[in-house]
Amino acid sequence: MRRVLLYAFVLVLASLSLPRFVDSSDRCKAWLVQSNPTDMPELPLIPGVLSTGDVFQWLANNSTRSLDIIAQYWQLLASPKDPRSGDFGYSDSDLQQFGAHLGSLVYKSIDSAANRNVSIRLLSHSGVYPEYTKEPSDLANGRPNVKNVTLLLSKWYGSGIVHAKVWISDDRDVYIGSANNDWKSLTQVKEVGIYLSGCSQIARKIKTYFDNLWRLASLDSSVHTRNASDQQWLINRTVPCWSRFIPSKARCKSPLPSYIETPNVSPGYPPLSDPEMFNIDIGTLPRNRSCQETQPSYLSFAPPELLFGKHQSDEQGWIDTIKSVVEGGTVRINTMDWLGQSQYTNPTVYWSSLSSAVSQVVFAKNAKVKILVAYWGHFIPATDGYLRSLLYSNVLCSSSSVQSKCFGQVEIRYYMVPGFNKTGPAVRNGTKTGNLYPGYTRVNHGKYVVSDVRAHIGTSNLVWDYFYATSGVSFGTYNIEFVLKLQEIFDADWNSPYVVPVQEFGQDV
Repeated sequence: MRRVLLYAFVLVLASLSLPRFVDSSDRCKAWLVQSNPTDMPELPLIPGVLSTGDVFQWLANNSTRSLDIIAQYWQLLASPKDPRSGDFGYSDSDLQQFGAHLGSLVYKSIDSAANRNVSIRLLSHSGVYPEYTKEPSDLANGRPNVKNVTLLLSKWYGSGIVHAKVWISDDRDVYIGSANNDWKSLTQVKEVGIYLSGCSQIARKIKTYFDNLWRLASLDSSVHTRNASDQQWLINRTVPCWSRFIPSKARCKSPLPSYIETPNVSPGYPPLSDPEMFNIDIGTLPRNRSCQETQPSYLSFAPPELLFGKHQSDEQGWIDTIKSVVEGGTVRINTMDWLGQSQYTNPTVYWSSLSSAVSQVVFAKNAKVKILVAYWGHFIPATDGYLRSLLYSNVLCSSSSVQSKCFGQVEIRYYMVPGFNKTGPAVRNGTKTGNLYPGYTRVNHGKYVVSDVRAHIGTSNLVWDYFYATSGVSFGTYNIEFVLKLQEIFDADWNSPYVVPVQEFGQDV
């Protein structure tokens, strides 16, 4: 009897150390999704990776009951006659060459779903110049089955936007990634995402996040916000009244139907030791691995006031993926922007979370960390200083005098899509500009990190604001096929002729 009790006790302890799983019987399949700009002949195509424009059309055309879309802004239809647009002045033949017709096909697929009486909800940021809410408004006009709302997160946080890019079809098929609802995101911007088909368990969780944003859009922010003394980031800022950055006695009950309940921890939100994992066998084609064991996947969200259940914050998802690297292994990070600070808050927040994680794996695990950052027409000048300071980890590592030597390394490269410095309207004030491509194009816009064992695909730039005041969604997985495929996407860019190394301080040519 004593032996039986001891055995049962060991089983309980073992179960407590395992990740928390949500079971599902779905026949879930998934593919990585990518957009590659035109006129990049030396960039190899990755087999088995789908086109963003195709996936958007499939999601809309295959929807029979519901279609929910989160978008920062809309410009699926080109605007060459609008002088306020970055498309202005380009000819029909130019637009055809740019691939603008693909955006029109996506728009028509949503319009067709609306005509089939599919229940459609469109949630966007508002106020982006010039008229980036016109298309969802037109889709909803006169159709009771199509609802369109805009959400200004700046009213809730003092800054921030709806930045997530998410499609949910029939509560079972999902896109999460970096691509905006913009024709240029399909053919003139590098994007990376994931398409999940038949994954209702995952889709329902993402829909809960969508519902929370939708609910936020209907609430009076003046009633549901407070000015908080944020002791984690040492600033005063506006936050929702249920935020963990507010002392517990002054905190209100969350009006959101699903919201995370964490222990009282000051300041802010603690990382979860057992974030929720999905024990779903995600099918991939072709299926190459010999190991048939199910590998866990997860979701992460931003900002933290919109978390629910046991899902982790998006910041934790990024950090945990970096730290998942094996001894002597490699972490690959791809982003448009990287700042060790906030971009839009006043005063500025110093943010070292990701930089610290990178330096930690360089020292503790002798890891190699490769970082790709976009260099484009709207490059943030402060980026260079932060990237160079991160490279100083190499100096500290190589000069380490402790008994166990450090052999890790950070390597950073700028990604320059050809034509990045020739973007904007073709005509301005009646004069030809000499620009070769529409505005806000020719940029590496994907946001992901992949270690040897874990892949994390998101919607957030690597800047403080995107994790604490801006909506973002990420999907992560230990599925080795996705890990290897995402590494392949990164390596194709890293080894292309379109990158240049970032130099350490004092090493300028």
